[in-house]
Amino acid sequence: MFAKPTHDQAMALAAVFQACHLVDQLANTGEASTEEMEVCIGALLNQDPESLVDLYGSEENLQTGVAAMTLLLGEHKGNDLFSSIILVYGISILSIERQLNSRPVMLKNIAEGIDNATRQAERFSLIHDNVFANIAGLYQQTISTLRQRIQVKGNPIYLQQPGIAERIRCLLFAAVRSAFLWRQLGGKRYHLVIYRKALIRALQN
Repeated sequence: MFAKPTHDQAMALAAVFQACHLVDQLANTGEASTEEMEVCIGALLNQDPESLVDLYGSEENLQTGVAAMTLLLGEHKGNDLFSSIILVYGISILSIERQLNSRPVMLKNIAEGIDNATRQAERFSLIHDNVFANIAGLYQQTISTLRQRIQVKGNPIYLQQPGIAERIRCLLFAAVRSAFLWRQLGGKRYHLVIYRKALIRALQN
C-alpha cells in the first residue's frame, strides 16, 4: 500500500520548487528575490537541522515554492506565474539527488566543502559574492560531474554572466539539498505520479 505524502514532505518539495523558480528567474531576467535566495543558501549550509523551521525558518519563507507546486502539480490552466520548466528542473533534481546519494566519497567532499562555505558565510554573509563563488565551484567539482546534468534554459545575456551563473549553480545545489531532505522524510517519486492532489492538500495541512 502506497503511503500518502505528509506535510513535512510536501514542504521539503516546495523548497525544491522554490529554488528552481529562482533559477528560472535568474536565467531569464538576471534578477531574483534576495530574501528567498537567503532562505535557500541558509538551508544549504545547515547540515544538521533539528526541524524544518530550523532549516527554512517560518513556512512563510517557502510560500513561493508552495504556490509553484500548487499551480504546476494541479490542473490550473493559463498559468502565467510559473514556467513549466520549473517542474522539469524539480524532477531532474530528484533524480540527481538519488545519484548523489549512492556516492559516499562525493557526499563526504560536499560536506567538507559546505563546512568551508559556512565559515566563509559567517565572515561575510549568506549571499556574498565570495560565498556564491565558493559554493558554485564546489557544485562544478561534484554534482556537475554526475551522469545527469540540468541544462538551464534562459536568456544567454544573463546565463553568460559569471555572477549569475554562480548564483544559478548555488540555487541548484540548494534544490538538491532540499531533495535530500524530501527523501529522508520519506518522499517518493510515485508521490509526483499518483498523489499530486494529495501533495497539494498536504501543503495546506
